[in-house]
Amino acid sequence: MRICIPSETTGGLKDQVGYHFGRVVNYTIYDDKSNKVEVIENTSSHRGGTKLPAELLREYDVDIMICGGIGKRAIQLFEQYGVEIYIGAQGIVKDAIEQFKQNKLQMATDIDACQQHKYRNKDHEHHHDHQH
Repeated sequence: MRICIPSETTGGLKDQVGYHFGRVVNYTIYDDKSNKVEVIENTSSHRGGTKLPAELLREYDVDIMICGGIGKRAIQLFEQYGVEIYIGAQGIVKDAIEQFKQNKLQMATDIDACQQHKYRNKDHEHHHDHQH
């Protein structure tokens, strides 16, 4: 299984999990069968390229995406490519992988749009009204 984590700066197991998924500098890909780590540059449209992040990562056979939060449109694109997304990751990349292995992260498709907004903007106040 190939697990991808957005990385704040240099990538790798000791880098911080990036909170702005599409705008991070690098993505760290961890292969749990071989224990190999690969760092790829984010050349998506968010950083001047032509592909969306999901399209870019599809080329690297990613099975799982672990992140702090992610938007609904990105979730839909990853789902089209058969990639499962888990949100709520914190700390360094290595910690995020452990959080995933210990079932401490939530599958993105299991939560509603309001909760996704909250995860995506965890460092910001939650300011919209709820109509139920």
